[in-house]
Amino acid sequence: MIIIDYKDTRPIYEQVVEKFKTLILKGVLTPDEQMPSVRNLAMELSINPNTIQKAYAELEREGFIYTVKGRGNFVLGTDSLLTEWKKECMEKILQLVRESEEYGITKEEIIEHIRKM
Repeated sequence: MIIIDYKDTRPIYEQVVEKFKTLILKGVLTPDEQMPSVRNLAMELSINPNTIQKAYAELEREGFIYTVKGRGNFVLGTDSLLTEWKKECMEKILQLVRESEEYGITKEEIIEHIRKM
């Protein structure tokens, strides 16, 4: 389910957060589905349980999961998360288009490159 890239310069917990975000936004992990336990995931990935706990805390802070005391962590609903993610992507794209225009790349050139993809 999750593979850690040890060549990646990002901290391991950030990679775990990113992988779970992707799984949640793609619908692989469904709302109210229980997340793997901290201990089991740490053993599976051969990393420190504190790293997984930090990743889960970040996912909870960002609204991707919630904790039920004594039961574990669960996935939150994805509709609002996906909408927010799309909004953030569009903002990044618009910022990139603005920067590109400053360096002489026209919107038409950008659209042409996108269509070729």
